[in-house]
Amino acid sequence: MAKRPSSAEDLADLQDSLRKAGLRSTTARIAVLRRLRSANSPLSHAELADELTPHGFDKATVFRNLNDLADAGLVVRTELGDHVWRFEIVNRRHDEPGHHPHFVCVACGQVTCLAGVSLPPALKSRSKRIGSVTEILLRGRCRNCE
Repeated sequence: MAKRPSSAEDLADLQDSLRKAGLRSTTARIAVLRRLRSANSPLSHAELADELTPHGFDKATVFRNLNDLADAGLVVRTELGDHVWRFEIVNRRHDEPGHHPHFVCVACGQVTCLAGVSLPPALKSRSKRIGSVTEILLRGRCRNCE
């Protein structure tokens, strides 16, 4: 089992990622990245702001930092058909250039990352003829709503 990094190691890793992306390491950026790193699914600006405003970060600061982090390639913006941008951290070890499919429950709206799912080779070759596939979204009912 992999050893979980200490808080100091985690902070150093986040600061290093920000520096490599050409961004200053600020407490707001660290807080946003930490929360996204611990999330099991993409989070909206509203969800992040609700969690981070009690810690002294206003909604505008969270919004600006999400956009800066997305522009720098540290997080990915995802729109799941409801006109709400959601953000998730780019895990360069597991994601093909930062993207993986998502499942959205049509009943409750729960979003689940499907990080281990990839297109079969036949679909990959077919998609190349169409153009560039940027997102795959599956919809259905989650176990709780079946």
